[in-house]
Amino acid sequence: MEITGKIIAVLTAKNGVSKSTGNPWMVQEFVLETAGQYPRKCVFNVFGEEKLKEFDIQIGQTITAYIDIDAREWEGKWFNTIKAYRIDHGQEATTTEPSKEEAVPEIPATQEVVPETPATQEDDLPF
Repeated sequence: MEITGKIIAVLTAKNGVSKSTGNPWMVQEFVLETAGQYPRKCVFNVFGEEKLKEFDIQIGQTITAYIDIDAREWEGKWFNTIKAYRIDHGQEATTTEPSKEEAVPEIPATQEVVPETPATQEDDLPF
């Protein structure tokens, strides 16, 4: 999945040492707000010091986060985890202009557009 928006908060990084492997770990959470009439907020995390350096996420940036969503159970309650595995910087949340492939050709203001009608069209209205 992917979600695009502006980073509105960067939370404090957490780190520790894995009990099973003894390797150090680091995770940091970010809050992203989508654009549009009804903006939504999403908290996601990035795991690993190397990923945090690579992504270099800062407050105010507009990004597209490619995320995985997973749920886990703990003491009878369920919790979601949203992890970003890829970040693209500088993507706009909503595009108001059509792309070049979708662009509609402009008609000069002086040119009148008249719909073409068949010469033998009859009035087939029932009243």
